Formats: sequence, structure tokens, C-alpha cells
Amino acid sequence: MSLTHDDVHRIARLARLELDDQEAAASLEKLNGIFGLIERMQAVDTAGVEPLYHPQAVAQRLRPDQVTESDRRDAYQAVAPQAEDGLYLVPKVIE
Repeated sequence: MSLTHDDVHRIARLARLELDDQEAAASLEKLNGIFGLIERMQAVDTAGVEPLYHPQAVAQRLRPDQVTESDRRDAYQAVAPQAEDGLYLVPKVIE
């Protein structure tokens, strides 16, 4: 598949981009290069190749799901200007 100059201008208009002719020509070259790469990749025979969910066959080490720090909410709220029922009270900023 290869794009034309008109295709690039149409895509730019749909994307609400303003391209001059020089930028459109540069974009046309880059887009056609991308489409050429995609065509070459699709031409590769992948029959019999299993899809990978990860490039390496490794297992992720997981840590135990347990609390490692103590609850220090009261100590943090002790220095707050205003706190009530575990919440910080702040002045109203939106009317």
C-alpha cells in the first residue's frame, strides 16, 4: 500500500493539522516507509510459531501481601491545623 499526496492532505485535514507542501511531502515519505515495513513484516511466514505473552520465560517474584509499616495517621494529623475524624479540614476554596 502506498499513499498519495492527496491522501496525506486528507489525513492531515481529518487530524486538523495544517501542512504545507514541503511538510506533506516529508510526511508522505515517512508514512510510505512505515507501510512498506508493515508489508514486509506481514510477508513473513509465521505458521507454527507460538505467540509469546512475554519475550522471556521468567516468573515474577512476588512479595507477601502484608503490612510493613505502622499506622501513623494520628501522629501526622497532630501537626495539622485542623483535623476531624481522621480527615484534614481545609478552607472552602470554591463557592
